[in-house]
Order: sequence, then C-alpha cells, then structure tokens
Amino acid sequence: MLIVVAAGVLPAACKRSGAGDGAASAATTRKASTPSGSDSVRDSADIVASGRADGVAQHTVLFIGTSLTAGLGLNPDSAYPQLVQQKIEADHLPFEVVNAGVSGETTAGLLRRMDWLMRGKFDVVVIESGANDGLRGTPVATVKENLRNVLRQIRTAHPRAKVVVVQMEAPPNLGPSYTSAFHAIYPEVAREAGATLMPFLLQGVAGDRALNQADGIHPNQRGEHIVADNVWKSLEPLLKQAQATGL
Repeated sequence: MLIVVAAGVLPAACKRSGAGDGAASAATTRKASTPSGSDSVRDSADIVASGRADGVAQHTVLFIGTSLTAGLGLNPDSAYPQLVQQKIEADHLPFEVVNAGVSGETTAGLLRRMDWLMRGKFDVVVIESGANDGLRGTPVATVKENLRNVLRQIRTAHPRAKVVVVQMEAPPNLGPSYTSAFHAIYPEVAREAGATLMPFLLQGVAGDRALNQADGIHPNQRGEHIVADNVWKSLEPLLKQAQATGL
C-alpha cells in the first residue's frame, strides 16, 4: 500500500472569503461525503472499498485537503485530483481517484476526521493540509504536531503504507522567521515518518495573476493544469512502482 501526503500550502490558498472551516467544496471522479459536509454521497469508506464501476481500477487514490484539493471556484472536472485521474487513465494504471477535500480545513480539523477517513480501503492518500493554519498564524509547533499525529494515525491504520509529503510554503508577509520555520515542517515530518518529500504543490502558479482566479489565491483552469502536472511528476513513478510491486 502506498500513501502520498501533501501537507500545507500558502496559508491564504485554502480559504476564500465565506469559506469556513468544514464547508465542503469538492469535485472529482468521485466525491466522498464528510461528517461535516453537505453532500449526501455514499460514505467514503464504501466508495474507497468498491473500486470503479467498470471493474478496471483495483486501487484507490484518496485526496484529502482544503479548497485547493476540493477545487473551489472551478468546474468539477477541473480540480487537480480529477486531472490526475485523467493522467492515470491515459497511462492505463489501475487506480481511481476519490476527492475528500474540505474548504477552510485546518490541521486540527483534519485530525478530527482522521478516524473516519482511515476506515477506507485506499492505496494512496494525498494530504494537503496546513494552509489555513498559516493564514491564522497558528504556531508552527502546533501545525507540526498536528501533521505528525496525522501521519501517526495513517501509520497505525496502514502500517505498510509508503508516505510522500509535499513541500509547501508560507507567504512572506508572515515574516522570515515564520516562513522559514513553516518551510522546515515538511521535510522534518517526512523524515520522521520515513516518507518521501514531494516538491511544492503551487510551483509555477503561486503569485501569477494569469494562473489564478480573481482572488489571487486559488488556481484558475490554466493554473490547475500546472498543479496537476506538479503532482503527477512525483505521483506517476510511485504509482507505477506500486503497481509493479503489487502494492
């Protein structure tokens, strides 16, 4: 079993005005309902366990994150997890994507739903968390400990899992001390968990007005394709390796 963890983003990147903690806003091949979400889709544990209706996919990639993962402001088919699904299908890999993104979620909020999320029989988990903590100026030590606990719960529930942590960055307006300490969270928790560190999710997109929505925070359709490419560069070889070794 392979688990991919994408943790944190630019703190402002997870929450638009009006997108509160726990407000579900997601789009993908399949959207998992959440305990606090408004969508009455099948329970994610059932979704993850079932596989694709056509019988092709044998394994599941579960994306857990904030509005960046949920695809806030985008057509449902344009959220990066769905774009990753298209790449998976183009490569004829036996994986199906499930999106469990929740707009406005903090690392503490993620911890509150981890027991529920761990019920799923998934093979790959992509966790994007920490952005809203940075937006609120949550102490770095708190963010780090929350992420450590997330990884511990994954390790406990799925001890054979491989974990990949995506490096994310805090915005410079929080000051050099905070941004430096925030940056250091991800390689540290990855090292402690025996995980691989994946490059920055928003590389080549953050700060570029042409690639973001009017809020200057969330990628637009063009930017989302770049985000999907960023994820795929690291995810594709891992999926192929996992397939070759029988997960």
